[in-house]
Amino acid sequence: MVQTLSAKEARRIALAAQGFGRPRPDAPGRRHLLSTIESLGVVQIDSVNVVSRSHYLPFFSRLGAYDRAVLEDLAWGRKPALAEYWAHEASLTPLATHPLLRWRMQDALDGVGVWKNVSAFLRNHADFIDKALAAVAERGPLAASDLGLGAKGEGGWWGWSQGKHAMECLFWTGRLTTVTRRGSFERVYGLPERVLPKAIVETPTPDRAEACRALLRISARAMGVATERDLRDYFRLGVTDAREGVAALVADGTLEQVAVTGWDQPAYLWPEARRPRSIKARALLSPFDNLIWFRERTERMFGVRVRLEIYTPAHKRTHGYYVLPFLQNEAITARVDLKADRKAGRLLVLAAHAEPDANAETPVRLAEELSLMASWLGLSGVDVRPTGDLAPTLGSIVANPT
Repeated sequence: MVQTLSAKEARRIALAAQGFGRPRPDAPGRRHLLSTIESLGVVQIDSVNVVSRSHYLPFFSRLGAYDRAVLEDLAWGRKPALAEYWAHEASLTPLATHPLLRWRMQDALDGVGVWKNVSAFLRNHADFIDKALAAVAERGPLAASDLGLGAKGEGGWWGWSQGKHAMECLFWTGRLTTVTRRGSFERVYGLPERVLPKAIVETPTPDRAEACRALLRISARAMGVATERDLRDYFRLGVTDAREGVAALVADGTLEQVAVTGWDQPAYLWPEARRPRSIKARALLSPFDNLIWFRERTERMFGVRVRLEIYTPAHKRTHGYYVLPFLQNEAITARVDLKADRKAGRLLVLAAHAEPDANAETPVRLAEELSLMASWLGLSGVDVRPTGDLAPTLGSIVANPT
């Protein structure tokens, strides 16, 4: 018989699997950061720096104020514990996940699916690619701007220069990896055998089916309970890869098929997932946070429609440019359009909107989290602009803290 979970049970399982519902540590350090990304499996990278670049935010949401330099050292230090590659989107993953993505590197080399432009560039600029790779081998880690080869950007494929095209193609096909990121967030490339630990480089390459099953296991553990579409999106797997992988994991007992009240698709439970009776949490969520990045799942679990409006003309935006939903216990109760005014040293709330599940505690808890975020970002405080139905109350609490 198929077990049935209520929608509330499923939401609590999902929140617990994503690292919510536990007290934040007093002094989050390296161990806490590593534990968080091991639990999440992957953290998306995004260069938008209106508040903070997105990959810093999921750790803040779960751990509170931590030292961002520790994350930078884990990702791009002398002995990295994380690797960069195209996992969900551009992402950080634990090192052990890197070999599980080699089939995607091969897809890029072969021009499969979305990678057709990569393969075409490799074929049409073979000599140039060889020169770029040789330059890194001879000179050591290089950014595209250090390469000194090829024409400058002239529009087209993201307006990149030929050198940037070459370096990214080599990165996507696995022949280069990220060594570090410069202050401007410019990627510096190096040879994998000189950057990644020997044990990772020498890890045998699993076949595609085996790798996809392993990625689905990571996804299932990180989500607790999920549909096939949820599982597929976590590492952006193909339909066939996900369907066959999920079927295999159900067959061997790794996943348990369940029904969730109100969900119109079968769901799959990670059998070891925690099942808390309630969740106590307070978190501002990056629009690229694992909990909400698959908008279909977000709406199904929380009844909230989240959309990224960065590319929407200003006069057509509903909630703002860089909007962070606010998780209050088991519900998304508000969303705020934030901007870090680094020159003035203030965290600006450009708009604040309540959601249907908001209650009398929402502006109080939101103000507390905004104050914590401002301090974490090195800002002196929070200013609330009078836009949105929650703004007047939130602004009053921020201006007159108890």
